Amino acid sequence: MLLFILRRLILAIPVLFGIIFITFALQRLIPGDPCRAVLGERATDEVCDDFIERMGLNEPLTTQFTIYLGNILRGDFGTSIRYGRTIVDLMAERLPVTIELGLAAMVFAVLVGIPLGIISAYFRNSAIDVGTMIGANIGVSMPVFWLGLMLAYVFSVILKDTVLALPPSGRLPPGFEAVPFFVQWGLAPDVNSASPLLIFLSRLNVLNAILTMNGSLFITAIRYLILPAFAVGTIPLAIIARMTRSSVLETLGQDYVRTARSKGLREVFVVINHAVRNALLPVVTIIGLNFSLLISGAVLTETVFGLTGVGRTLVDGITTRDYTLVQGFTIIIASAFVLINLFVDILYGYLDPRIRLS
Repeated sequence: MLLFILRRLILAIPVLFGIIFITFALQRLIPGDPCRAVLGERATDEVCDDFIERMGLNEPLTTQFTIYLGNILRGDFGTSIRYGRTIVDLMAERLPVTIELGLAAMVFAVLVGIPLGIISAYFRNSAIDVGTMIGANIGVSMPVFWLGLMLAYVFSVILKDTVLALPPSGRLPPGFEAVPFFVQWGLAPDVNSASPLLIFLSRLNVLNAILTMNGSLFITAIRYLILPAFAVGTIPLAIIARMTRSSVLETLGQDYVRTARSKGLREVFVVINHAVRNALLPVVTIIGLNFSLLISGAVLTETVFGLTGVGRTLVDGITTRDYTLVQGFTIIIASAFVLINLFVDILYGYLDPRIRLS
């Protein structure tokens, strides 16, 4: 298994290199002037000439790419043209928003979608099956932005004065002070002196609440995650439920399932240990793919719920021709895809001994 993981990591190197090159080339091929896209009416010829020289955009493309590739190998993703901050700092600030939302959405989708698919497959063609699949089709069809607005309206306006009321936007209420774990542990005196890694971890509010044992922060962070996670997790939930139903239906008709039943094993044991486990391979693939897509940024959900994550940052970078920002975040997203696919392959080996032994 270790050799398998090592081989996959080595094969990921040319993939990442190709992504870096394609992103770099496409950014330069898009028509328009990055100086005027960033500065707008303030972009005079003199200012733009200085801007282009300062950013190294007057160098040949091969020279620009060589310099950029060397900087990446040193861990330097450059400085954002629009924000004037390093890409690493922006990642430490905004990537946790998307990761926390993506994890919450996938936990919701998996915990609800897989059981619904199993129940639907076991009671196939029944009222439960029909109702579940109708619900799944509705879940796939609903636009995320519409669902997000409806959820915010119901739980923040209609149910405002009830125990079911939930916040409509943001990650924490205004003025809410959460002590970062690295300050409490004495790893750094304040945020300004902390490393980007510590800032990144502390920006994961649920993790920070656990590390600091802050119950108030934990409950507040979960409450603010419920609506956006439900909105963005509805489509993956529907897809997972439908895929689980299809896979379990196929395995329930296999000879080894009939053999297990003929041995007198309990029905629950037959369904879970024999049918479901062997049906999970395509389901795991769907889960990994959907989680990767969530990590790449849920632009509409982030916009509706006022979250500044990867999606909104990338859109802003593309519209303003912020080369370094788009390239840096694209590399991170591509790396996330590679790592998640590697994790899915490892799960294949756990679920199917034939893959593990080969």
